[in-house]
Parts: sequence; C-alpha cells; structure tokens
Amino acid sequence: MSEKRRDNKNRVLRNGESQRKDGRYMYKYVDNAGNVKYVYSWKLVKTDVVPQGAKDDIPLRDKEKMIHKDLEDDIISDGGNMTVLELVKKYISQKTGVRHNTEANYNFVINIIKKETFGNKRIDRVKLSDAKGWLIKLQSDGRGYSTIHTVRGVVRPAFQMAVDDDLIRKNPFEFQLATVVVNDSVTREAITRKQERAFLEFVKNDKHFSKYYEGIYILFKTGLRISEFVGLTKADIDLEKGVINVNYQLQRKRNMEYIIEETKTESGTMLVPMTDEVKECFRTIIQNRKKTKAEPMIDGKTGFLYLDKNGMPMVALHWEKYFQHICEKYNKIYKAEMSKVTPHVCRHTFCSNMAKSGMNPKTLQKIMGHSDIGVTLNTYTHLDFDDIQKEMKAVCNQ
Repeated sequence: MSEKRRDNKNRVLRNGESQRKDGRYMYKYVDNAGNVKYVYSWKLVKTDVVPQGAKDDIPLRDKEKMIHKDLEDDIISDGGNMTVLELVKKYISQKTGVRHNTEANYNFVINIIKKETFGNKRIDRVKLSDAKGWLIKLQSDGRGYSTIHTVRGVVRPAFQMAVDDDLIRKNPFEFQLATVVVNDSVTREAITRKQERAFLEFVKNDKHFSKYYEGIYILFKTGLRISEFVGLTKADIDLEKGVINVNYQLQRKRNMEYIIEETKTESGTMLVPMTDEVKECFRTIIQNRKKTKAEPMIDGKTGFLYLDKNGMPMVALHWEKYFQHICEKYNKIYKAEMSKVTPHVCRHTFCSNMAKSGMNPKTLQKIMGHSDIGVTLNTYTHLDFDDIQKEMKAVCNQ
C-alpha cells in the first residue's frame, strides 16, 4: 500500500493536490474539453495563514469545490479563454438584418470597448464589482449617461449569451444602471403652446427660414418622426381624404448611402389624419417643390417632398441643423430665450398637446405609432396640476 502524500503540516493531500517547494499548493484537473488545468493557492483551507509578503487568495479546496461544480454543470473552464471584446464581437456577429442605426450603435460600442483595458479582461474573471466599476470609470472619463446606457445595452445581452453557452455561471451586468452611474442626460421636454406659437411665427416671418415653415408646422401638428417625414413622397399625401400614409422611413448612412427602412411601429402602415391647416401646408410644399431634371429614386421610391442642393432627398440631419440655426437666431434677437427645439421636440410637443386636450390614450397611441401603450401613457404622467384640475372640474360638472 502506497504512503499517502502529505503537506509540510503533515496533512493528507487529496488526489490532484500537491505542495510545491516554496509552500504553495497546486491542484491538477482535467476540464470538460479534456485539457489539463492547474490552480494555485498559498492556503489549503480557510484557517491557513498566508506567508509574509504573499497575496491572500481563496483556499485551494474552495477553488476545487467551484471547479467540480462547474464540471458537473458543464461550465467551460476559463470562460473559453474569451475576452470581453471577443464576446461582444461574437454577440454582434449573430445580429443579422438589423437596421443601419442599430449597426452603427454596435460599431460605436465596439470602438469604445477596444480602447478600454476592460475589453481585454477574460469574461470568467469579470465580477459584479468589475462591471459596475467599469461603467463608473466610463462616466468619470466623460462619457454621458446615454452612451453608457447604449454600451451596457450591448454588453449585458452578450454576457447573457455567455451564460447560456455555459461559458460563465452568472451575468455580472444584471443590475439597475441608475443605481451605479448618475443619469445626467437632459430630458427632451415638450415646449408650451405659447412657445410653439412664438417659434412658428418667427420661422414664418424670417426671410431665410420661412421656406421651411410648412415642414416645421407639419412636424408640430402631426407628431411624425423626422425619418418618417423626410421619407414622405407625393404619393403618400392624400389631400382628398386628408390622410398621410406612413409605411416607411428614409435614412442616410455614414457612407452617404440612402436607404428605405420599415417604420418603428410594429403595425406597419400608419394612417395619420390631417387638419385643414396641415393640408394647406402640404399643398404649398408640393407647389413650391424644387424642379429637377432627374427625380432621385431610393429603393423604388420617388417624388420626395424636400430635395437638397444636390437634388437628393433631405434627411433628418438637414432638419436638425435648420432647427439649431433657427433657435440660435431666435435667441440672438430676443431676450426671452427659446428652449432647445428639435424635430423630436415637435413630436413630443404634439403628443403632450393631444394628451392635455383629453385625447383617448389608445387613439393617441395609434397616431404616434407607439408599439407600447406604456410609451404613450408616459405622456399623460407629464400633465401639470392645472391640467389635472381642469379635467377634474370637467368630469365633476357633468
């Protein structure tokens, strides 16, 4: 019978355990892929004392327990030696057929992770505190809350994929973002009816910007997304029935390629009713539409309402710049500063005005093209005390 192996404290060592000459313990095992692996620790059990100058560590036998549990659960050791960057790239590679904006977001996140040492960290070594610490670092480096929200929105499902693939046991990014980093993003609020009137009046009477008045009026009075608005063609405007047919949106990629995409709404075609004033605006736009030798055609669509100096359809960026310049000019002339107005503020303002006027939430959801009623109902939570008071009086006096 062979003599049992013992450590320098005369304790019996188990199969796979050994102690090196410097006193450090080692455990040898074979992982699920058939590879020989080694783990080390200065302590065999929890009560052992670490030699002076050595780094404290998890006891060897505690590590053995975790290894055996991983082996039983078929967890791949070392997270498959995959880094955070490699994991995120693998996750993104499986996201085919996404919108170009989503693809741009993915590339944006990849470029951030590439610059971070965290990106080279092995995924099985990323703990909850590491994940939180990294996002805190991003904010301290000057990254905004919305950027961090975008990054985490990609990294979290990537780590969940690693959990599902048995590369790691837990997802370290499963936590509420707002409990870790400060939400310093500026909420895009609706402007008041008085501000809306002042803004539209200013545009209408300005020599330079008046040519965009009808388009801006339509954005304020229909709630259309700017990508939907710039995608409208003459064929989508039914002046006889007073209906705007919205069933796609126009986008322009960074490489200047124009593409037609489906609308964000899941219901497909969206019918937006027009007021008489909106009808007149569309008539004016169509009458004053730029004449061009060759009509631009994007994915079979032609007859776009607004064309740029190159004879191509205007896109969201054009209008965002117009709004920016209008606000700058307004604030330069008047002492009462106008809040930041963007195409999305127009949409939010329309939604708020409809809610304040007592429109049924389901009706408003249909007009806005919200796939989730919760998004629409959130507008109703922004009503102020005067709105609530008026509604209560109206109901009580019936």
